Amino acid sequence: MAKTKVLITVKTYPAISKKHEELVCTAGFLEDGSWVRIYPVQFRKKAYNEQYAKYDWIEVDLKKSNDFRPESYSPISHDTQIVKIGEIKPDGDTWEERRKIVLKNVHTNLTQLIAEAKDRQKCTSLAVFKPSEIIDFTYEAEKVREWPADKLAQFQQLNLFEPEKNNEFKVVRKLPYKFSFKFKDDEGRESTLMIEDWETGQLFWNCLKRHDGNEKKACEDVKKKYFDDFAKTKDLHFFLGTTKLHHFKSPNPFLIIGTFHPKPITQFKLF
Repeated sequence: MAKTKVLITVKTYPAISKKHEELVCTAGFLEDGSWVRIYPVQFRKKAYNEQYAKYDWIEVDLKKSNDFRPESYSPISHDTQIVKIGEIKPDGDTWEERRKIVLKNVHTNLTQLIAEAKDRQKCTSLAVFKPSEIIDFTYEAEKVREWPADKLAQFQQLNLFEPEKNNEFKVVRKLPYKFSFKFKDDEGRESTLMIEDWETGQLFWNCLKRHDGNEKKACEDVKKKYFDDFAKTKDLHFFLGTTKLHHFKSPNPFLIIGTFHPKPITQFKLF
């Protein structure tokens, strides 16, 4: 694919791996409205001028990864430069310019979407989805609240070889709660899908700080934003994505990896 222009719309909450250290899964749209997944990205180790935001246009050298999912690409290397070349601003909160790219192909039927994912010719693994009804937004405490010790050990070992560089870098905290949407599709099928958006996790940490460590109040504030605000007052769409491990194994391999939540357009322009 070589140097590619991508509109960033998804950044998942950071995870850690033995092979790639701390990683973020990024996804977005090409200019024609087709999806591209960019993984792995050591986002927080990037220089400040390379740390893109959602709805930034970037240019980056990409290659097809060994991931079977057709949308999956990788930077040429971890050191590949990411260049921010523009952005699409909210333009009055209805996000009209963003809609032109993001909403070119919207799914409304989860059964059909899962069938596309399971079809080995299509292997659809990224999609925009419009729920017909939001039933609830829930949270559940994680049973394991810290990163596995064997994965953290890799960072300690790296410090032995690059002490000056790595002592400045602190691994992101593991999110201690799972947040999920319960919703219906256009045939009334009910589903509950976890949301892994970085913004969701960061909102929890910000609320936790504001409530002096009260996790219950922090979780309720997250629910107010996603259920009382996004679900009830916005034109809410989900960005859905599969994981490579569960794409063919899970009955429903999709997770919510981001939200698209402009204000509804109540009056269309005549000209």
